[in-house]
Amino acid sequence: MTRKERYEFVLSYFQEHDPNPETELLYDDPFELLVAVILSAQCTDKRVNMTTPVIFSRFPDIKSLAAAQFDELFPLVKSISYPNSKTRHLIAMAKMVTDRFGGEIPLTVEELVELPGVGRKTANVITSVIDRQPNMAVDTHVFRVAARIGLTRNAKTPLEAERQLTRFIPKDLIHKAHHWIILHGRYVCIARNPKCADCGLRPACRYFQQVVSKKAAI
Repeated sequence: MTRKERYEFVLSYFQEHDPNPETELLYDDPFELLVAVILSAQCTDKRVNMTTPVIFSRFPDIKSLAAAQFDELFPLVKSISYPNSKTRHLIAMAKMVTDRFGGEIPLTVEELVELPGVGRKTANVITSVIDRQPNMAVDTHVFRVAARIGLTRNAKTPLEAERQLTRFIPKDLIHKAHHWIILHGRYVCIARNPKCADCGLRPACRYFQQVVSKKAAI
C-alpha cells in the first residue's frame, strides 16, 4: 500500500465510522475552550471537565478571570497537573486578552501563541475547533498513532509530524482528522498493548503488518 493509499483508507474509514468527531472537552464559547485546553496539558479531559464548571461559575468570562487573584483561582485548579503554573498562566492569559485583544479570544495561531500558557498545539486546537481552520494539533496520541499507522515517517518532533499530516490530509478534513487520530489513540491504539484486534485500520497499519502479524505467524 502506498502512502497515498494509506491516507485514503484511513480517512475513508473515519469518515464512515465517525463523520462528526468533536473534542471531549466541555465548553460553551472560545473563552471556556481556551481555559480548558490550557488546563488539559498533561492532564486528562475527564479531569478537566470535572474542574472547569466550578471555575466558570466563579470566573464566567475573560474580564473576571483577568481580575482574579492567584489565591482565588488556585484552589479551583489544584486538582489539575501543574496547578501553580497553570493558575498563573490563566490569569496572565486573561489579562493579555483583555489588554491587547479587547477581551476577544484571537483566532490566529500567530496571535494565540503570544498568550501565556499557549503553545502551538493549544493554538491549533483552538483555531481548528472554533473556526475549523486547517490546523493539526499534535499531542502524544496523534504523534504515536500517526507514526504507528504510517501516516508520518521518521518525524522527530510534533512540528515535523504536523507538517507531514497537513501535507497529505485534505484541508477540509484536517480539523476533523485531529479528533479522529487523538480519539483512536485514547481508546484503540493505546500506548501499551494497542487493541489491534478491535481496530478497523489494520489493512492500512504498518505497525500491525510489521509487528503484530509477524508475531502471530511465529
